[in-house]
Amino acid sequence: MKKVLFITLCTLLMATSFTSCRETNEDEKTAEELVEEMEAEGADIKKKVDDDETKIKMETENKEVKIKTEDGESKIKIKTENDDA
Repeated sequence: MKKVLFITLCTLLMATSFTSCRETNEDEKTAEELVEEMEAEGADIKKKVDDDETKIKMETENKEVKIKTEDGESKIKIKTENDDA
């Protein structure tokens, strides 16, 4: 009975780790699509690369997007004209 429980637990942990990796890849696609969208809108694009860290800042009249990629993880911040307080 212990072996069955152990195998089930290991399988569950492996399935969770594979799901986490897949979500990271979807974030990268979203970042790439966002860059293409902002280029199409004629945004001013600034890119800064330091070792393993990449920062991309894109601005239009009513939208500002910042993408930070570090160690394979992407963080995206989107600020529109309506968000300003």
